[in-house]
Amino acid sequence: MLLNKNNAGLEAEKLAATFLANHGLKLVIQNYHCRFGEIDLIMQDAKTLVFIEVRLRSNSQFGSAANSITPQKQQKLILTAQYYLQQQVKNQNQTACRFDAILMNKADLNHIEWIRNAFET
Repeated sequence: MLLNKNNAGLEAEKLAATFLANHGLKLVIQNYHCRFGEIDLIMQDAKTLVFIEVRLRSNSQFGSAANSITPQKQQKLILTAQYYLQQQVKNQNQTACRFDAILMNKADLNHIEWIRNAFET
């Protein structure tokens, strides 16, 4: 089966969720959408809620996967996470949170780079 961009992205997200679950995180929600944007994965790491951006770049012609998480993208992720916390979490001020990134140059469990605390709010 030939993967188009959307299918490849979904496959990368599934692989990222599996990878992170193998490292002890628990999936809360995949592909959370709101008016501010989308968060690929929201997972629980012990007592920390983790908002995860998954980036697959099979061609670095337009920059690396890490470089594609621009300040504008970070701001959208922050706004989306804040909205999620307002809507879904009762004690949002007492909830520890962080933003992680999963970077891949191919959709394969052996080609995953996990960056904890990829950026700060």
